[in-house]
Amino acid sequence: MACHKDKKQVVEQINTHSNKTNTNKKISSYLSRIRSKMFLTRTEYDRGVNTFSPEGRLFQVEYAIEAIKLGSTAIGIKTKEGVVLSVEKRITSPLLEPSSVEKIMEIDEHIGCAMSGLIADARTLVEHARVETQNHRFSYGEPMTVDSTTQALCDLALRFGEGDEESMSRPFGVSLLIAGHDENGPSLYYTDPSGTFWQCNAKAIGSGSEGADSSLQEQFNKDLSLKEAEKIALSILKQVMEEKVTPNNVDIARVSPTYHLYSPSEVEDVI
Repeated sequence: MACHKDKKQVVEQINTHSNKTNTNKKISSYLSRIRSKMFLTRTEYDRGVNTFSPEGRLFQVEYAIEAIKLGSTAIGIKTKEGVVLSVEKRITSPLLEPSSVEKIMEIDEHIGCAMSGLIADARTLVEHARVETQNHRFSYGEPMTVDSTTQALCDLALRFGEGDEESMSRPFGVSLLIAGHDENGPSLYYTDPSGTFWQCNAKAIGSGSEGADSSLQEQFNKDLSLKEAEKIALSILKQVMEEKVTPNNVDIARVSPTYHLYSPSEVEDVI
C-alpha cells in the first residue's frame, strides 16, 4: 500500500510539474507574440511617413522635428520698421570658406528666410518659393504676400519631398524663419517639418532655441527699433553659442522693406 501510495504521489507531482511547464510555455509564447507584434508595429509606423500609429502619431515627422533641435540657432525679431534675422554659422574646419555656408537666403526682394536643419532641404524649399513668387509677380503684376509665400512652402513640406518613389520620400528636415515686408507691413513666420506655420513677433529655432526663446520673452517689446532688435538678436546668440561670435560665424539680415544681407564689415559693426 505504501509503495502504491508513493507511486501515486510521484505521478501527481509529475503531472503538476508538467502542467506548470505547459503554462509557462504558453505564457512565454504569448509574451513573445506580443513583443513581436509590438516590434513589427513600431517598425511599420517608423518607416511609413504617411501612416499614423494607433496613438495618432507620425513618427517620421516627429523625428524630423527632433533633428531641428540639433541644428544651428537662428533668431528672428519683428519690429515696426522691419524684421531682423540672425543665424549661427558652424564652421567645422579652418579650411572651410565661411561665405560658402548659407544660413540666410533671399526668396524675393521683400522676403528672406533663416534656417536650421539640413541645408540641402532648405535649398529645395527656397527654390520652390522663389518659383512661386516669380510666377505670381509675372501673372498678377504684384509681389506675392509673405503669408501666401509661407503657405506655398508648407504645401510642399506636406508632400514629404518630391521623390518619384514613395519609399524614397521623407519629411524635410529643416525649420524656417520667414521674414518679409508687404502691404500688411513687416511679418515673421515660423515653419516646421510637419508643414505647420505660425506668425510670430519673435522666435528662435535650432539647438539653442529653448534658452533663446526665454531671453526673447524677457527682452522683446513691440516698440523696439531695428537697431535694438539687431543688438538683442546678437546678444542672445552670444549666450547660446559655444564659440565666440565673429563676422565669420554669424549671419545677419534685415527686411525693411527690402531684403538685405549684412556684409562681414556690417556684422562687425553690430558686434
